[in-house]
Amino acid sequence: MTNQEIVQKLWNLCNVLRDDGINYQQYVTELTYLLFLKMMKEQDTEAAIPEGCRWDDLIEKEGLPLKQFYQKLLLELGSSDNKQLRLIYSDASTSIEEPKNLEKIIKSIDALDWYNAKEEGLGDLYEGLLEKNASETKSGAGQYFTPRPLIDVMVQLIDPKPGERCNDPAAGTFGFMIAADRYVKEKTDNYFDLETVEADFQKKEAFTGMELVKDTHRLALMNALLHDMEGRLEQGDTLSSNGKWMKNFDVILTNPPFGTKKGGERVTRDDLTFETSNKQLNFLQVIYNGLKDDGQARAAVVIPDNVLFESGIGAQIRRDLMNKCNLHTILRLPTGIFYAQGVKTNVLFFTKGTTDQDNTKDVWVYDLRTNMSSFGKRNQLTMAHFENFMKAYVAEDRSQVEDERWNKYTREEIAKKDDSLDIGLIADDSLSAYENLPDPIDSAEEAIMKLQQAMDLLNEVVEELREVEEDKVVTQ
Repeated sequence: MTNQEIVQKLWNLCNVLRDDGINYQQYVTELTYLLFLKMMKEQDTEAAIPEGCRWDDLIEKEGLPLKQFYQKLLLELGSSDNKQLRLIYSDASTSIEEPKNLEKIIKSIDALDWYNAKEEGLGDLYEGLLEKNASETKSGAGQYFTPRPLIDVMVQLIDPKPGERCNDPAAGTFGFMIAADRYVKEKTDNYFDLETVEADFQKKEAFTGMELVKDTHRLALMNALLHDMEGRLEQGDTLSSNGKWMKNFDVILTNPPFGTKKGGERVTRDDLTFETSNKQLNFLQVIYNGLKDDGQARAAVVIPDNVLFESGIGAQIRRDLMNKCNLHTILRLPTGIFYAQGVKTNVLFFTKGTTDQDNTKDVWVYDLRTNMSSFGKRNQLTMAHFENFMKAYVAEDRSQVEDERWNKYTREEIAKKDDSLDIGLIADDSLSAYENLPDPIDSAEEAIMKLQQAMDLLNEVVEELREVEEDKVVTQ
């Protein structure tokens, strides 16, 4: 049985829990609690788990005693002296009401082909489960999940090296750092080409990150653990003072969250030059200021279109970026590549300068959006779609690349447009050809998502108005 088949079997178990009212995200979290115990057994690393709280203790129980034992186990592991256990099981509780459902899931997990799973890699199995969750529109997880082909392209082009400090300030499930770790391992024979001290650095210090959402951070910790990565992975708000530790990195790879801070509040970090409630603009500041100013440190960051053209503070931040860094490449991404998201996105590639002025001379833009098929569940993004872009990116002489999607803009040309980076899109003839019209199902899903986002925003406004009214009553 392949990892893909195991993932599908695990995913099908979600059907067992529908009567318990459990959603996809809760199911993945529940699976994480159970898979951790099973995988520790399979890897012979159960010593970290207190006796009486291990997989074999769980599998021998049935019915109501099983559920009672499981609830007690979660509490005990959440207060463990072992930091790793404590973080993964922090505030853990089960959403499964029916004991027989819990029993079925545990026995089904135990019956899977774990020998082949270990051969293929338990980390890859877990990542497959996270990707499956993201691909389910109903789960809503897709807005946090960057497609693996895009991650791999960004990692390859940024080219992290042994000894470099890499970071993701919006870590999600830690996909960028895991891909970067895998990339360096492939270049160094799984770190066997490195000295012991160097290999130890890669495992314990090279890859770090921070994630705001507690349950997502739990998934990230599990992901890192199964890939044998022990770098600092904090839970908290990067845009608060808690994120100020993230400085002087050689490489930053990230896909920050879209939108504004709740209620339009400002960030609480005091080391950002420009104040705005726009999350992406704040993350962009965190990223380019978080790189070493050695002329070698580099970043690749996914951002939505509005960051390219927002006026006022947005223009000032883009100007600051182009002064402090060489913003050498922009990739205009195709639409529909993020599950359950209708936003248009791009990747900025830049290198930090040694001074704070005039580092950007020319910006090359590759349009992978216009006249492209619409991507979605039935037409998925692959590495092959990036082939021509990657050739243009690494070309010794970029001006010799013959590709209508590849165009250069001087810093002077950009300045004349109020430093707008909404550039490089080629002539759009998609509407003249029926076969290139958007997929109706994808369009409907996008419309539903936008309506849901609007409803969420209205609910936030209503809640804030209620709080104001309640405050008035109290003061009267």
